[in-house]
Amino acid sequence: MHMSYEVFHQNIRTLVDFYVSVLGFQAPEADASSNYVVVRRDDNRVGCCQHDEADPSPRRPPDGSEIVLRVGDIQAEYDRVLASGWPIADPLQIRPWGLTDFRVFDPAGQYIRVTNSTRSS
Repeated sequence: MHMSYEVFHQNIRTLVDFYVSVLGFQAPEADASSNYVVVRRDDNRVGCCQHDEADPSPRRPPDGSEIVLRVGDIQAEYDRVLASGWPIADPLQIRPWGLTDFRVFDPAGQYIRVTNSTRSS
């Protein structure tokens, strides 16, 4: 099984730019001016959907979902996001359960946790 998700925004280019420039996904093969394009990173796929009535307000749980992206090198991912200039919602930190993570909101208001795959020593 593989998981993918779809994100809705009034401007697809804004979504694509975020996922490619900030989170390191591959640029879509389809023209980003269409109403739907997919960005990919490894086995992860995000459908970027154009919707004129999409609300881009940031939504933390329990009002929204938390999307979790597991990575091998959490520091490199954090450095990439910092270098992009994208705002960090919650800074890099070791959590009580032993994983290290940080969180951002995508342009559609989705709360994204980027976390390492193994517990910190």
